[in-house]
Amino acid sequence: MKPLYNGGVIQNGEFNSGLMGWSTRQNFKAGVRSSPSGNKFAVVQGTGSTLSSRGNVMPSHSVYQRVRMQRDTHYSLSAWLQVPVRSAHVKAVVKAPQGERVIAGAVIAQSGCWSMLKGGMTANSSGHGEIFFESDAPVDIWVDSVSLQPFTFDEWDAHALRSANTTRRSTIRLVAMDAHKKPMANATVIVELLRSGFPFGNTMTKEILNLPAYEKWFTSRFSVATFENEMKWYSTEWNQNQEDYRIPDAMLKLANKYGIRVRGHNVFWDDQNSQIRWVRPMNTDQLKAAMQKRLKSVVSRYAGKVIHWDVVNENLHFNFFEGKLGPSASAQIYNQVGQIDHNAILFMNEFNTLEQPGDPNPVPSKYVAKMNQIRSYPGNGGLKLGVGLESHFSTPNFPYMRSALDTLAKMKLPMWLTEVDVVKGPNQVKFLEQVLREGYGHPSVNGMIMWAAWHANGCYVMCLTDNSFKNLPVGNVVDKLIAEWKTHRTAATTDENGMVELHLSHGEYNFTVTHPSVKGAAAIHTMTVDAASSASDHTITVKA
Repeated sequence: MKPLYNGGVIQNGEFNSGLMGWSTRQNFKAGVRSSPSGNKFAVVQGTGSTLSSRGNVMPSHSVYQRVRMQRDTHYSLSAWLQVPVRSAHVKAVVKAPQGERVIAGAVIAQSGCWSMLKGGMTANSSGHGEIFFESDAPVDIWVDSVSLQPFTFDEWDAHALRSANTTRRSTIRLVAMDAHKKPMANATVIVELLRSGFPFGNTMTKEILNLPAYEKWFTSRFSVATFENEMKWYSTEWNQNQEDYRIPDAMLKLANKYGIRVRGHNVFWDDQNSQIRWVRPMNTDQLKAAMQKRLKSVVSRYAGKVIHWDVVNENLHFNFFEGKLGPSASAQIYNQVGQIDHNAILFMNEFNTLEQPGDPNPVPSKYVAKMNQIRSYPGNGGLKLGVGLESHFSTPNFPYMRSALDTLAKMKLPMWLTEVDVVKGPNQVKFLEQVLREGYGHPSVNGMIMWAAWHANGCYVMCLTDNSFKNLPVGNVVDKLIAEWKTHRTAATTDENGMVELHLSHGEYNFTVTHPSVKGAAAIHTMTVDAASSASDHTITVKA
């Protein structure tokens, strides 16, 4: 494909003018080749055999280009990459003006086809930087269609706001009619939002069962919840064959009381260190039997009562079950969960896919490959699958976050930010607001849940309230966004044709219509406003 943004600040990004504007490291051989169709691309050969002064093998490098960078600017980066044999993990690297080395993205480059890398970074100082691609594998890196596009912070934020306004809101036309089907001019329309259409929630803990203040605080804000630990295997069967679901049952009952939907977290966790002490030493047959019992028990109990399952938590970073049962273990587990619960969406829940482009395990291309492995397993073709992105941030890289969401969106699966938090620091409040706005503004994100479970002795990394359930600054910003995303006109008057247009956030509404000519009468119409609501007029008849 052509370079995005016509290459942005990159010169000769398609290499149609040879290596003009590009350079190569000393002793590396670079050139431009042409495909049979005439497409030109840059090649650097033999870089993986280069030794450092200490005798270590240096990473393989592509050609590089020096670019002028501006402080307080987001840069979106993209390129197409290929390697001549097998495959290799290739990183995009930006050497920032002050010398900082920033990994801006990564992809599994293949032989025989081009793979698109999308990423980005934020420049905190002005001056000259460098952009190049590298791999720890001894491979020749082929590069084409490179782009680096700058955006001011205001431009970036404005795009997210425009996208949110387009994605999360729709304009509807209401028509008020009398009993004789004649339009009613100057009718009053009262608008009441009953439930927001965008699922936004938080992690819930068992303390909510005994603290009315916690219950009131949580249920007045959130429409979805994840139980922090209470549904996990080690919480329901700490001692073998002694299952206890009383706490998650009670929490689910409380959530249902308030119409709060619950995600099932989780069926299994692939982390060796999170296995119960009696599970770790099991042989293969014992483990299979214990897993079958656990899977049938928890999924059957909550089938139809949870909207999602995190099926094998974090299995791009960990492989306890694959190591014991073979490489198709996860796909088999998805299959078995789907056979029991036909309605819940089965999520692949992972961390650092959005947060850390330098983590080689969960980069978007590996996430997609794992999801494809699960999809292609015999019998899994009809499963309802979902993309779960934990979103545990320190200093967010927003260009990378947006590019990763773009890449994952191509799978056309439901996508949620499932465990959003930001570590403590002077920018925690600002970063949290920016992360939530970025997720809300992306058209392929279908819901968000924060990982801000309350505990009297402290939260994981982020508390929204103090122990009296008074909001902390991060809690205030959450409330601000909830209110903003629900904001709508509360009253309107119809025109001479009995019509009124309303631009509303998606959700379930009551519309109450009254008219002076029909005293004491009001028509109440309940409807869901979504992306399809703009397609036709919605008539409300007011009768005496």
